[in-house]
Amino acid sequence: MAATAHYVTHDVSADPFGERSSRHLSVHKQLLGGRFRFESTSDELLDLVEAAYGGLPPQHLPIAAPDFRIELRLVPGRLLPNVIEPPPVQMQSGAGLLCGVMDASNYVVVMPAQQRALVVASEDMLGFPYHLRYELIEFAVFILATRGLGLVPLHSACVGREGRGVLLLGASGAGKSTLGLHSLLHGLEFLSEDAVLVHSETLLATGVANYVHVKADALRLIDDEAAHSWICQAPVICRRSGVQKFEADLRLGHGRLAAAPLKLVGAVFVSAESAEHFEELLTPVPKDEIAARLHADQPYAAGQPGWLSFQQKMVRMGAYELRRGAHPKASVDALQRLLDRLDSL
Repeated sequence: MAATAHYVTHDVSADPFGERSSRHLSVHKQLLGGRFRFESTSDELLDLVEAAYGGLPPQHLPIAAPDFRIELRLVPGRLLPNVIEPPPVQMQSGAGLLCGVMDASNYVVVMPAQQRALVVASEDMLGFPYHLRYELIEFAVFILATRGLGLVPLHSACVGREGRGVLLLGASGAGKSTLGLHSLLHGLEFLSEDAVLVHSETLLATGVANYVHVKADALRLIDDEAAHSWICQAPVICRRSGVQKFEADLRLGHGRLAAAPLKLVGAVFVSAESAEHFEELLTPVPKDEIAARLHADQPYAAGQPGWLSFQQKMVRMGAYELRRGAHPKASVDALQRLLDRLDSL
């Protein structure tokens, strides 16, 4: 981890709010079209930044890249004893602030107008690195990028080829992660598993391709021995829903990560419904239904600036529904054929 140290004095009586620290480290990352500076006195917290964003391809957008600053503060507060997981994050807003609060010692405060955020975590929270990274640190990064760059935030996966991308939409459990994984293993570029930010005017999509999450029962569908071993050796995390998944690091060389934002050329609604025949896998969504389906699939994004422009462009472009085949490879083949068709237009 490359970090720069800055030293200042700290006097509790002169600094009751802890605004100054005796040892300040900073790490810089190019993410989601913005430049991020992470600052902390804690090596452990900056290690989590590296775990989340180290080794990723830089993502640049054709707009001015703001400088975002995130302060990470480790405090001695404790979680409740014998907790299996931290309290769920409660969202709050007011006075130009966006907040995610677990408890008095674990929270994130985002100031979009100032392009800054504060993440506070207790020492005990270090025992829950997935929740700390995913629910507090990544929360700050995605909110700052979304608001600071005017991007449309989608709960979606995205894969593509030669700079062109397809959104994978659908409810949790529909199979977006599985389809994204098999797309990666069969030659498509991987942009993101579950969070895609889109510039509504250019339809350039950016994301963070750090991890893919795989259920144990999905391993039987992975034929490649090296990929199977890669996932089996990954740590297991537990979602808030109680579902356990392998968290496999995408930066270990299995497949290609998108080196730059992908230009969206289509959207696919992934369905848990099975198709009996290959020709029934991928079917067009009627034009007059696309806007309503997008709105229903993305209720948060639908209330954000840029949504109307994004929605109109996606309706003109067209959308498809993808049912499950006998093997995920059949679904990837359907996506490949869709990209072939869209490339010829």
